[in-house]
Amino acid sequence: MMFPEQPWPTGLADRLEPLVRRVLAPNPSPFTFTGTETYLVGGGDVVAVLDPGPDDPAPLAPLLAAIGAARVAALCCTHTHRDHSPAAAPLREATGAPVIGCAPLVLEAIGPRADAPFDKTYTPDRVLQDGESLSGPDWTLTAVATPGRTSNHLCYALEESGALFTGDHVMGWSTSVVAPPDGDMAAYMASLDKLHARQDRVYYPAHGPQIDKPQQLVRGMIGHRRQRERQILKLLDSGAAMIEEMVPQMYKGVDQQLWPAAGQSVLAHLIELQQRGVVIHAEARWTILG
Repeated sequence: MMFPEQPWPTGLADRLEPLVRRVLAPNPSPFTFTGTETYLVGGGDVVAVLDPGPDDPAPLAPLLAAIGAARVAALCCTHTHRDHSPAAAPLREATGAPVIGCAPLVLEAIGPRADAPFDKTYTPDRVLQDGESLSGPDWTLTAVATPGRTSNHLCYALEESGALFTGDHVMGWSTSVVAPPDGDMAAYMASLDKLHARQDRVYYPAHGPQIDKPQQLVRGMIGHRRQRERQILKLLDSGAAMIEEMVPQMYKGVDQQLWPAAGQSVLAHLIELQQRGVVIHAEARWTILG
């Protein structure tokens, strides 16, 4: 997906529906699209803030202006990559609101990591389990556990409107990078199946535009991942044995600076195939069993 023409609505509180406003952070990149999107939930004097964003003074002022005199009941994070959760700490200090949401998670990736690493400062006051809710006078947010992109990833369902805040799990502009050791392709696919079975009206991702036909998009994402799996098996069958050989053939039309991230998703597919007994990894080479 091409970047939309500038100017982007960075720093502006854009009302998407009566209970939802969106504020775009100034951190665009090939991995964050036009930037991280923070959501303010609530139409009255009590709000929740979803994915506060990076630890950067620039986005904090617009967020605090959008909050205004409202009381912040909760600062909620979908996961703890550094473009999502670090601003929770200064916002907690500024507003007195508790950090409620995903579990903390800090670990290293295998090999060079092209997407945002984990936030080591994240300290939640309360961790939400799958199906747990928090609420204000006019809103209820329910946690929907969606591990795969990261093991601690949560989506949040706004019960009053049928909206789902999908973080990095489902985005309209790009597929998610699933990077081992924490990224897990089997878990990611199971989470896609879980969302496809739901009847959410609209998705609000943390990057890119809202998704108005969510079930259709998720169905396409599941098909895309299965197609990638078939590509990998075909390449292995033709003699390719290393990820570095597969990525240039699988991602010919993709900017080469994104190939390291693509290689991580290929690795996640291979690990999942290995767990199923389809492939084996020995002496730095991947081969099909049987």
